[in-house]
Amino acid sequence: SELGTYAKVDNSQFRQLKAATPGSYTFILQATKEVPNRTLHPKRKTIGLRVPDNKIALALLAELGEPLLSCTLMLPEDSEPLTDPYEIRDRLEHSVDLVIDGGWCGTEPTTVIDMTDGVELVREGKGDKSLFGL
Repeated sequence: SELGTYAKVDNSQFRQLKAATPGSYTFILQATKEVPNRTLHPKRKTIGLRVPDNKIALALLAELGEPLLSCTLMLPEDSEPLTDPYEIRDRLEHSVDLVIDGGWCGTEPTTVIDMTDGVELVREGKGDKSLFGL
């Protein structure tokens, strides 16, 4: 596992992460010095880790053999994230190199769990918080 290269986790945390991924969770973890500063929370030196239950994303990760930096696709003029692949293509095909149509991904956000100091629910979302005793 490459996780230890980018985030500081103990054995208990690793087991919890392994049991919940891939899944609808984002985990806040203490970053290691290997993580570029521009990708860190500026004051807390943390990262968000997400391993989605999505065949395309998992295939990309397997092929790359390293983490992939991503974000929710929300354009400045929009109030909601873009999730429809046809709309994404129509609006962005001339601004990006590639659009992969993986179908509609839904709008329910992930459950965010902060594991920097224990286990704390930051946002309740699609992932089952009871896996973490919350």
